Amino acid sequence: MDDTYQIYVNRVAQMTLSASYAQQLQNIQKSAKFDGGVAVPFPGYTVMTPPEPEDPVNSEFYNYLKLCQGELLQHLPPGLLVPIPPASFHVTLADLIWDGGYRDAVGKNPQFEQELFAHISESFRQYQAGMETSKPIILQLLGLSIFRRALAVCLVPAKEEGYGQIVGLRRSIYQNSGIISLGIDQQYDYTAHVTLGYFGEIAPQLNRESLGRTLGRLNDSWLETEPPVISIERAQIRKFTDMLNYEREGDWPVCAL
Repeated sequence: MDDTYQIYVNRVAQMTLSASYAQQLQNIQKSAKFDGGVAVPFPGYTVMTPPEPEDPVNSEFYNYLKLCQGELLQHLPPGLLVPIPPASFHVTLADLIWDGGYRDAVGKNPQFEQELFAHISESFRQYQAGMETSKPIILQLLGLSIFRRALAVCLVPAKEEGYGQIVGLRRSIYQNSGIISLGIDQQYDYTAHVTLGYFGEIAPQLNRESLGRTLGRLNDSWLETEPPVISIERAQIRKFTDMLNYEREGDWPVCAL
């Protein structure tokens, strides 16, 4: 289901075109994951990179995103964006299960989490068995993108080989019959990104044309010099309780990339 490398690059490049921002802003909606700027319960599991405080290798990259986020907030109407605390910055590698699907699964199967960990461990072993050596995946920042309910920066692997590693990891997860039996399947094409914030209150009088131009100028200024890259060295399964908190125990599955 995931794109080839070139199709991925072309698709993400279209998502980050400054000229398209005004049109993308026509479709934005308030995120249901926040109420009055406060994160609401939204539990589930995901496979992701370590969050910013646990990823010192990428401190330069995340510090750069903090600056970008700060500039965004200075130029956006108050309340339009609920910023994600930098301590929650991360890159998702494979969505697993969330919200209603997660609640249903754990309600029907008391052993759901133990079985999930066992199958994810199996997928990680399968991925690593197919790799000659572990090699970090370098992702480059391509630009700001306007999602329906969020603002994010999109990323592209610097090399096709790195993209192949991500696709291989995702296949090892989504094609695992044990994981499928738990009700988990691939629901989205992959888009590597870091979410900077979710949309909050959208005023009826919001001038989308003007805001689109503002976001375009910000995006262009960020890319005037080559931004730092992020090096992805490991994937972890994490439990989230909402869109701010991603937890794991020390013995939970982890995969060196």
